[in-house]
Amino acid sequence: MQKVLPPGFRPKVFRGKGIGGVCMIRFRELRPRKIPAWLGLGSENAAHRIAVEWDQDDGLKEGVFIPRRDTNSIFNKVLGGRVFPGIFNKGSFVGDESADELSVTIRRADGSEETHFKGRVGQALPDSSLFDDVQQAASFFSLGATGYSATYESGHYHGMELRSLDWSIQAMEVEDAHTSFFSDRTRFPEGTIELDCALVMRGIDHEWHSRPDLYYDPEKRRLSTHKPKTV
Repeated sequence: MQKVLPPGFRPKVFRGKGIGGVCMIRFRELRPRKIPAWLGLGSENAAHRIAVEWDQDDGLKEGVFIPRRDTNSIFNKVLGGRVFPGIFNKGSFVGDESADELSVTIRRADGSEETHFKGRVGQALPDSSLFDDVQQAASFFSLGATGYSATYESGHYHGMELRSLDWSIQAMEVEDAHTSFFSDRTRFPEGTIELDCALVMRGIDHEWHSRPDLYYDPEKRRLSTHKPKTV
């Protein structure tokens, strides 16, 4: 896991394992505060996330690092990494959803499959999961509300915090799951990674808040909100 993270970030370990995942997000009525809901934007998005911790100016921090983002929105693609955090890859999203079942397929611009998931709402996590129950898994992932993404400048990262105004989460029984990022054997050799579980949240009112940019200082080997001086 450490090999796919940029300098300054390290995996947050839970029961001896690093934790990564794909967060698929459907936005509805996304807009700045005080703007009417009917003027909000909708889009389909996915973020590959790795639970991390890092040393910052004022101590140890934790959250997620996002090595890859996908979206069906031209708006997100063009402005991502410039106006707001995240460099996005443009793709197509095909979803099929009911009260009990959910499937999503993301395809890259060249037509190849990036991510696929199919499952149904379940009662509990699989016995093989690292987490004891849904509540423990939810508690772990809630600490990853702050996410950092690479920018177009090496060693410079944009941050964003997700604040959920309500919380409702369910376990899912996985029928099929695949992601090109985590299945890439040049990143994760055979036997080093396995699927743990799937969770679903629906109809969650939330807010996005920007977090201070981070910069990597090779000499101090930590991340800082202070931009290094160049000579």
